Amino acid sequence: MSGISRRRFLAASVAGCAATTLAGPKKALAAGSFTGYPDGMGVLVDLTRCIGCRSCEAACNKEQNLPAPEKPFDDKSVFDETFHGGKQKRRPDENAYTVVNRYNPDGSDPLYRKVQCNHCNEPACLSSCFVNAYTKTKEGAVVYNPNVCVGCRNCLIACPFSIPGYSYSSAFDPVVKKCIFCHETRLKNGLPPACVDVCPQEALTFGKRKELIKIGHQRIQTHPGRYVDHLYGEKELGGTSWMYLSPVNFDEVGFDPNPGNEPIINNVKDFLGTVPMVLAIWPAMFTGFHLLAKKKEHAEHNQDTEKQHDDEGGDQ
Repeated sequence: MSGISRRRFLAASVAGCAATTLAGPKKALAAGSFTGYPDGMGVLVDLTRCIGCRSCEAACNKEQNLPAPEKPFDDKSVFDETFHGGKQKRRPDENAYTVVNRYNPDGSDPLYRKVQCNHCNEPACLSSCFVNAYTKTKEGAVVYNPNVCVGCRNCLIACPFSIPGYSYSSAFDPVVKKCIFCHETRLKNGLPPACVDVCPQEALTFGKRKELIKIGHQRIQTHPGRYVDHLYGEKELGGTSWMYLSPVNFDEVGFDPNPGNEPIINNVKDFLGTVPMVLAIWPAMFTGFHLLAKKKEHAEHNQDTEKQHDDEGGDQ
C-alpha cells in the first residue's frame, strides 16, 4: 500500500467511515478544502525556550479542575517515564490534558516538548464521530460535547497524534477527555489558554494562526542554524492550530516526521464511498447502544434508590 502506512490507513478508515456513510458524499468530497477559520487563533511552541518546568501542566490542571497528579508538578522524575519498551513517552489522559516530555537527541542537552491536542484545521476526531460530538470553533479550538457522545471511541483511534483520552474510571458516564484550548473560560473571550499565560520562558506564543506562521518563519530566517527550517503544523495533515519550532529534526522529539499534508480522511475518501454502511458503523452502533443501556440502568437505579428513601421517610 504505497504512500500510506498500514496504521495510518486503519486510522483513516475509522476517521472517515462513519462520516462518509452517514453524511453522504458531500462531506467526503469537501475533505481537505478547509484551511481553518481566517481569524482562528493558535499557539506557536518554541522548543528552544522550554525548560521543562511543567508550569503549563499545573496551570491546565487548575483551569480545568482536574485531580491532583500522583507526583507533584515540581517532581522531575516524571521525565524518566516511558512506555512500550522505552519508545513511548507520557501522553495526555483523563487526568492530564497536557504533559511535558524530555528528549536527549544525540546525547546533547535535553529538549522539552509540551504535548496536547493540536486542534487540527480538519480534525480526524471530528470526521470519525458519527454523532457530531466534536466541533471546530471559529476561534480555532476543537471542542467535545459529552452529552451526545455514545462512547464508540472512534476518535481515539482516528487521531494521528494519539491525543484523546477516555475516562475508563467512570463506569456509568465515561467520556472523552482532551485539551479544549480553554475555549469556554478563555479562548472565546480572546484570552490565551492558561498554559500560555503561565509560561515563564515565553516558549508558547498565542495569537492569530496566520500571524504565528509569519512569526515562526521569521524566527527561522533571523536565527539561521538555531532551528530546523520547518514549521511543524503549518501544513501537516491539513494544518493545526498548535505549531512547533525545533532545533533538531522533529522525529528526535517524538513527532511523526512524515505525516503528509492532507487530512487523514483524504487518503481514503474514495475507498470509503464504497464501504457498506453496516460494515462501517456497526461496531460503533453496538458500543453506543450498550453505553446508552448502561446509562438508562444507572438512571433507573437512582430513581429506585430515591423512591426507597422517600418511602422510608414516609414510614417514619
